Amino acid sequence: MTTGSFEETVRPADGPPAAAGPAGPGAVDPARWPDAARVPRAVLRGRAARLLVERALARLPLRAVLPDGTVLGAGDPGSPALEVLRPEAFFRRLGADGLIGFGESWMAREWDAQDPVGVLTVLASGAAELVPAPLQRLRGAWARRQPAGQRNTVANTRGNIHRHYDLSNDLFALFLDETMTYSSAVFPEGPDGRPDASWDGLAAAQRAKVDRLLDAAGVGAGTRLLEIGTGWGELALRAAARGARVTTVTLSQEQLRLASRRVAEAGYEDRVTLLLRDYRQVGGVYDAVVSVEMIEAVGAEFWPVYFGVLERVLAPGGRIALQAITMPHDRMEASRSTWTWIQKYVFPGGLIPSVEALESATRRHTGLRIVRREAFGPHYAETLRLWRERFAGRAEEVGALGLDATFRRMWDFYLAYSEAGFRSGYLDVQQLLLTRNGGGAR
Repeated sequence: MTTGSFEETVRPADGPPAAAGPAGPGAVDPARWPDAARVPRAVLRGRAARLLVERALARLPLRAVLPDGTVLGAGDPGSPALEVLRPEAFFRRLGADGLIGFGESWMAREWDAQDPVGVLTVLASGAAELVPAPLQRLRGAWARRQPAGQRNTVANTRGNIHRHYDLSNDLFALFLDETMTYSSAVFPEGPDGRPDASWDGLAAAQRAKVDRLLDAAGVGAGTRLLEIGTGWGELALRAAARGARVTTVTLSQEQLRLASRRVAEAGYEDRVTLLLRDYRQVGGVYDAVVSVEMIEAVGAEFWPVYFGVLERVLAPGGRIALQAITMPHDRMEASRSTWTWIQKYVFPGGLIPSVEALESATRRHTGLRIVRREAFGPHYAETLRLWRERFAGRAEEVGALGLDATFRRMWDFYLAYSEAGFRSGYLDVQQLLLTRNGGGAR
């Protein structure tokens, strides 16, 4: 497996290849990572970006340390520190490509941090103030737009899913726990209300999360259950163990292969039907529908279709339990049409919704109503911490899969970036219960 799954069919940024520097950015393979290997020729934009960065950091508890000893930011010696190894390249990327350039600069080792989560948490906490208001109002003129090829049409969605979930089952097995669950766990909480998270307790916390969803949906013996987004099969297995008859759909061939094997090994082939199918092509009638962190891959223009499918297949008196990553509505509106580093390199076509957007989509287009929701963002921060630590500790095994150092650095940034989103409160994760017209909720 190569990192070609993450290449974009876009013109590489103008400029010379990234030259080797203190941290060795010359190791970036331009054939695999064209935009990380080349620095834009954006000299004037780079100078403007430096001025904006200096202005923004003057209000944040963060330090940016340059090679000549210059320290930017309002942080003290104990604050998180961003070490800028190649300032000219770093600021050119920011000026040319904003946050995409910031992530690519990390991939090229033009900046580093001993505590990347700490740095990114400060930046996420101050996200609304990083860009001056006049530039934010003109965002549509300077921010990159999502490529049309990443729209989540029936034709495009399988490719979007393939680029992430079909990387390699072996890759995901290196940092996920034995349940192979790739979503937030729900941990026990200590007396202070904080999640009590450890690697040894992660599998149990993942099963606890699944059980909460199944309980909310009223899944038991004889329940006709539809799962949208199979993952690697843990939810289907636990539902089948309750005596439910499960239909589960996915667009990932790799996930389908492993989930099918797990179902067979558990002896539940008579209770679980696994389909390689788009959610829009699902038929039948079900007493319950469950979907875990799949709404983020739907796209805003298809939310009405998604909820319309859920309503169409739901039996009278049925219940829908969703787990969804969410973000504040104003931030979602500001970024919904722009192209982000996460979309370019990790989740093409993805968009994290707000609760308000989901409520609006259901009210305007269906008879479904959100009747209960429970947020547990700090639990996701801890889940991501455990994944990131596990991934870092198994770097040699990741490399043995044919994934190069730039991929490993990119993936570490993705996990740190996500963890910071939850630690700052910029992101949240929620379990939502929906019923038709708000009826039948307990």
